[in-house]
Amino acid sequence: MRSIWNGAISFGLVSIPVKLMNATESHSISFRQIHLEDVGRIRYRKFCELEDREVDSSEIGKGYEDADGTVIPITDEDLAKLPLPTSRTIEILAFLPEDRIDPLQLDTAYYLSVNGAPAAKPYALLREALRRSGKVAVAKYALRGRERLGMLRVVGDVIGMHALLWPDEIREADGVAPDASVTVRDKELDLADALMDTLGDVDLDDLHDEYREALEELIAAKAEGRELPQAPEPEGGKVLDLMAALEKSVRAAKESRGAGGGAEVTRLPGGKARKESGGGTAAAAKKTAAAKTPAKKTAAEKTPATKTPAKKTAAKKAGTGKTAAKKTAARKRTA
Repeated sequence: MRSIWNGAISFGLVSIPVKLMNATESHSISFRQIHLEDVGRIRYRKFCELEDREVDSSEIGKGYEDADGTVIPITDEDLAKLPLPTSRTIEILAFLPEDRIDPLQLDTAYYLSVNGAPAAKPYALLREALRRSGKVAVAKYALRGRERLGMLRVVGDVIGMHALLWPDEIREADGVAPDASVTVRDKELDLADALMDTLGDVDLDDLHDEYREALEELIAAKAEGRELPQAPEPEGGKVLDLMAALEKSVRAAKESRGAGGGAEVTRLPGGKARKESGGGTAAAAKKTAAAKTPAKKTAAEKTPATKTPAKKTAAKKAGTGKTAAKKTAARKRTA
């Protein structure tokens, strides 16, 4: 990982030299603006409005526009000389239980790495102190021209930091809640509880961005001249009975619980590959693969007819789950 900031954690009189690295990355597909007539790239050029000419980056600086329209130039040297103790320091202010931090304040996530061998011991000390206390550290630091609030916590064997929004940057939720006259009946709550229990737990590592996968399939289909995937028809603005919808949802969740799927790789133009989870974003490719793959024989079909009835019965009992699973997988491939 590439560091984006070098400084030190100030922990009382202890100073821990660290590097700051992004802990997350975006997998979003980006688009270019193009001229529809000839697919030419649309580019932006920067012009000085007083001289009416294009300028390059070396001629561009920062300026603050006052209320009367006066522009006050601000240089990087001006910003570097600001009397902030946090300019190169993550200054720990306090240690709090993690539930004291409103999740609405959580922003960008970072990893903090030691900057040099001498920093390893105080780094490990702070990490283990945070781990044993079960608390997080609230700190101030400066990054990209502004002072920020941060939360330090243990992530595996490293110290992670979440940028926090300042409390005054969180909007009040006035007018967002539904009308107070709305009432929820106990029977509706019971069905909602049953639906929550039926849906059960989820492994977050199994979740994926289906929109991005569908978009990748669309790009691959257009590049290869294949038929484009079609979106299902929307059901429309039906007014549903809440109780009926909850009951139907519970039944559907019970039927689909434990269903799984295979995986396949779809290559994008340029050699990029992605792994498809069994969920149906690349329908055309899956149909092609299913046509080439013959359905597997069940355990009962593979069992020789010469076995005794007792052995056949035992084999059927032992292979029931596997046969059902294979039939289900075969149906998915041939669907």
